[in-house]
Amino acid sequence: MEITRTTLGIAAGIAGTIFLGYCVYFDQQRRKDPLFKKKLRERRQRAQQNSSRSRTLGGPLPDLSDHEAMQRFFLQQIQLGEELLAAGDLEAGVEHLGQAVTVCGQTQQLLSVLQQTMPAPIFHLLLKKLPEVSERLRANIKASGNELQEEDVE
Repeated sequence: MEITRTTLGIAAGIAGTIFLGYCVYFDQQRRKDPLFKKKLRERRQRAQQNSSRSRTLGGPLPDLSDHEAMQRFFLQQIQLGEELLAAGDLEAGVEHLGQAVTVCGQTQQLLSVLQQTMPAPIFHLLLKKLPEVSERLRANIKASGNELQEEDVE
């Protein structure tokens, strides 16, 4: 018995139809579940809370003249950025990494390390958002009065 292309095509069509019916049936069963909408709402609320929480996790800006506080802030931003990227929250992760790059004293070295360790699309997103993050951080520094004064520089 020889299998022809026609027989193979018909078998593939039937298998596809059965799979599609299976998907439709279980989707209907899921939607009929009385707890489905409640679970969906809760999941969306948690995602929204996590998103808004991650945007404010950077905390207050440290005193720019305190080297240790700046170093803690830098390390905190790196850690938060990595955790958020690992959790799949790319926007917030890139935001925190951008803040770390902005306050870093050796920006080029940090960017080269990040380029080697991060996937290319995420690194390009970081480069794209870096001017925006930098400007927002500068505005926050000016608003908080944390700006370096001329007498602070020796």
